[in-house]
Amino acid sequence: MKSMTGYGRATAALGSRTLTVQVSSVNRKTLDLCISMPEEWDPLEPAIGEAVRAVASRGKINVRIELTGTEAARECVWSEEAVAASLDKLAEFSARRGVAFAPTSELIWSIANSQRKQPELPSAEEAQPVLLQTLKDALKAFAEMRAREGATLLADLSGRTALLRGHMDGIAERAPLVPPAYRETLNKRLREAGLEIALDDERVLKEIALFADRCDITEEITRFRSHLEQFDALLRSDGEIGRKAEFILQELGRETNTTGAKGNDITISRHVIELKNELERIREQIANVE
Repeated sequence: MKSMTGYGRATAALGSRTLTVQVSSVNRKTLDLCISMPEEWDPLEPAIGEAVRAVASRGKINVRIELTGTEAARECVWSEEAVAASLDKLAEFSARRGVAFAPTSELIWSIANSQRKQPELPSAEEAQPVLLQTLKDALKAFAEMRAREGATLLADLSGRTALLRGHMDGIAERAPLVPPAYRETLNKRLREAGLEIALDDERVLKEIALFADRCDITEEITRFRSHLEQFDALLRSDGEIGRKAEFILQELGRETNTTGAKGNDITISRHVIELKNELERIREQIANVE
């Protein structure tokens, strides 16, 4: 089991600069890939996408690729010709307007900064081997984090499925006692109403039989247990789990609701309430599973 939340980072030298690749993800029903990198390297996007899809099938995944300079690389020279040309144009403009022109250090700094020469990036072809290897390293850390979180989720979900099984066992134990309890209640009400009707009276027997049929939840219990077994097996399987788990949870919820509607018993109702609470908690956790 893998979580959809993860983070991985790797760096490598590329010429005199440092290449940094960061991969992060959050929950999303489908795979939503966003790649941020210098536009000169856009031709590498298909290869990057292929590498990401090899380790993740769901989630909103952000891949951020940056190239930062060393101290030597950051000492980029300004274009003195461009700065001088800009100052000359400002001087001419001021002269035509009859305004004295006295450049300040702040103005010169601003113009120089805007005309600063940026180091040229390696071409996509030159960067590809280092970039893809660095991406592979970042994805490895990313996948390891998702696996660790997945193990934690599996432990939590396994505990919660055990609670589901316990509550359904309680319902199954109580269900056969519901018709006899109704029979006693019916008999008590008849006596309190002053009606002398024998318990083996056809009308009483028919009423009890109808009640027993209405509150029979044998099929619901069987289906719930079957779905729960499928859910347990799915949690321990390889590959994508999230979508299938969501479907099984819908079926478990449907059987739970039917059990609550047909149970006609306070003890069963209490178990049903706990089942619904646990199912909701499981849905919240499954939203984090790939």
